[in-house]
Amino acid sequence: MVPAGSAARPQLIRVMNEQLVLGHIRTAGELSRADLARTSSLAKNTVSLALANLERAGLVRMSGVRTGVPGPAAVLYQVNPEAGFVLGLDVGGHYLRGAITDLAGAVRARTSLRARARSGSGRVAELAGLGAMLCAEAGIALTDVSQTVLGSPGIYDPARDALTLVGGLPGWDKPVVLRELRESFGDTLVLENDIDAAALAEQAHGHGRDVGSFAFVSIGTGIGMGLVIGGRLHRGAHGAAGEIGFLPTTDGAAANAADARRRGRLEAAASATGVVRAARLAGMQGPVSARSVFAAAGRGDERATRVVAQEAVLVANAICAIVAVADPDLVVLGGGIGQADQFLDQVATHVRELAPVVPDLRVSALGDDAVVDGCLAAGTDRLWERLMGALAPAS
Repeated sequence: MVPAGSAARPQLIRVMNEQLVLGHIRTAGELSRADLARTSSLAKNTVSLALANLERAGLVRMSGVRTGVPGPAAVLYQVNPEAGFVLGLDVGGHYLRGAITDLAGAVRARTSLRARARSGSGRVAELAGLGAMLCAEAGIALTDVSQTVLGSPGIYDPARDALTLVGGLPGWDKPVVLRELRESFGDTLVLENDIDAAALAEQAHGHGRDVGSFAFVSIGTGIGMGLVIGGRLHRGAHGAAGEIGFLPTTDGAAANAADARRRGRLEAAASATGVVRAARLAGMQGPVSARSVFAAAGRGDERATRVVAQEAVLVANAICAIVAVADPDLVVLGGGIGQADQFLDQVATHVRELAPVVPDLRVSALGDDAVVDGCLAAGTDRLWERLMGALAPAS
């Protein structure tokens, strides 16, 4: 702490000025000294001192000059993109995805791989390989990465130092997985629930912008929710807020008892596996997937139409439970099933019949990279907090 009236007070004021100037540059992208003096209400010589210190720290750099306006050409300053890099990774049941951004938010590399490992340790090795591939594409070393965020199913169990409720990822809940992840990615690794990360992406880039409270509900190979209340992600006392796959339901013949104990009753009934099981029970033959069931329903197949209608009821019931408890302004559907053509219309019909109030209902437009983009957003915020904190004088 800096005692009031101490000799350290000028240092504290200097740091606050630097943080203010850096924040304005981050928000605007490019600003001149005059721009900064006007937007920050600081004196021009104070702005110049702050810029000199930020340049010395490698956080900002000159980006060019502004011409074509009256008066002398103004030197422009921007965030130094090379001052930090964020690696975002998404571990899914079928694919591993990732991307790297620099401190200015530009994507330097992005790719995905088919997941082939059948064990937790094997999946860690695949993620490490993906990280190395992305770093090579971005032209940096893994040691240049300032923050890594991994989007994963499940929640952290501090008693075991392991993940739990990991859905369909075999071996991913073993303690060795976290140890190997930390060895592979270092001390800056942070784990984020994958659906929570997708909600953060929706808040940063999608329908959740400028919305005080919304729920991002993903229905695909699994079912989960990210809940934003008052502009902030709500995680719950144990990190389990949003595990709506465990909502109790007696609907849906697709709910297999053993699967329901492992994944939750709603997820067993309404995820892609549940849709396939319901389609089999309805008599659909040949290779069946959730995608093929929805496609058949779109062509007018009666059995597929009944399965999709049953799925819409299950999802609508879950949304009604969310509305009754949290009353969000908006509910966004994501995932392969949630984004299926015309599915929202069926869900909305039931929600209007059952819910005490009806939120705005929309389909996410973020696609398969939503989890990665949310990890990048979360990682960038963490990195900026560290950089701003590093400007502070020693207490």
